[in-house]
Amino acid sequence: MDELSKKYYRIGDVADFLGIPQATIRYWELEFPEISPSRTSKGIRQYTPSDIETLSIIHYLIKIKGLKMEAAKAQLRLNRDNISKKVKVIKELEDLRSELEVMLKALTKRR
Repeated sequence: MDELSKKYYRIGDVADFLGIPQATIRYWELEFPEISPSRTSKGIRQYTPSDIETLSIIHYLIKIKGLKMEAAKAQLRLNRDNISKKVKVIKELEDLRSELEVMLKALTKRR
């Protein structure tokens, strides 16, 4: 799920994409009103790419930067655009690093 091309994603897909448990996502839904997935008639959560972007920002603030919940809420309210840009750049750098590691392994095998 490198590129968010679908209209909706299930919670399992989002959890896999972010590398966190589904329970964490459900908890963050309670804590952050910015996350409000729609539900099917059977009650299955459907996350939009916008919801996933918000979850990515929250993940960055809490899990990577180590902010407490209240501090993360404040940052999301006050500085969302800058954090969003930072999260995108970090993701691009991680992808580039992965590509470089693959190329390095290929070059090492050729020797």
